[in-house]
Amino acid sequence: MVAIDKTLFIKGVALEYRALTFIFLSVCIMVADARFGYLERIRFGLGYATTPVYWVADIPTRVSFWIDDVFVSRTDLLEENESLRAGLLIAQRELQLLESLVSENNRLLALNEATQGINGDVLAAEIINISPDPYSKRVLINKGAREGVFVGQALLDANGLMGQVDEVLPFTSWVLLITDPHHVTPVEVNRNGERALARGSRTTASELELEFVTQTQDMKAGDRLVSSGMGQVYPKNYPVAEIISVFADPGQDFATIKARPLAQLDSTRHVLLVFKREEAQTSVRAAADIAEIELPVVGAGEEEIQEETNEPTAADPIPSLSPDAPDAAVQ
Repeated sequence: MVAIDKTLFIKGVALEYRALTFIFLSVCIMVADARFGYLERIRFGLGYATTPVYWVADIPTRVSFWIDDVFVSRTDLLEENESLRAGLLIAQRELQLLESLVSENNRLLALNEATQGINGDVLAAEIINISPDPYSKRVLINKGAREGVFVGQALLDANGLMGQVDEVLPFTSWVLLITDPHHVTPVEVNRNGERALARGSRTTASELELEFVTQTQDMKAGDRLVSSGMGQVYPKNYPVAEIISVFADPGQDFATIKARPLAQLDSTRHVLLVFKREEAQTSVRAAADIAEIELPVVGAGEEEIQEETNEPTAADPIPSLSPDAPDAAVQ
């Protein structure tokens, strides 16, 4: 008699129920881990166990990078070096430009602050050239008769008095600096009001000499000299210079006093032209009259000769503007 295996007819659990059971267990585990953190230690331990796997899997990538570094060509290194050098030069140039802009911005801010104590109107100008004559201390500014500039007008910078306008051209003007031996500035000691005349030194290009100062006058090194306003050319009480030495010879009538200008005559570029209230109105009218006149064109050679000789040519008569005759017409 043949035996029959009855287990063949036992019906097993369906796969769908098994899948649903595993899904339900997975959801329960995720919820429990999210709310109570039961599996943090298990994940931490699995991290240790899987680290060697990640390290072994990353070996081909690291080997490839090492081979690329070892067998890189000399040409590639030279090209990269050249590119880095070019980038460094560009970065240095931009840095220098930024430093220059910061410095110029500071100078303009100082110039703006200096205008607060000036009684009158001011016109900003820029120094564009200096006189080639070694015996003349003159600079050229980019403002002329069209902007109302006149002969004798005071020129200042952010630190002190610079000089006065010596010659007016249609679009530019020459300024005689206070260090010129032919220029005299009425000054007074800020400490006690002692007055004197400051003339450009004949021996030192960057210093001033005080003239006709008796040995009894109270002046000493370190005193600050300001404009006295005598002659009504310069604004009163504007810084001019600082006394650096006082020498009194008993055999002489006057003391030898030297001073250093406070204005940055050799380095400043932005300056101010000072207009008094009545002068500002007169200059505006004079500039309007000049703007209506059609000035003849002067050749480059004639203009250069004219500036050096200070004599107008026959082809280009230049109008003469001064405080006494602001409305003078061109002949």
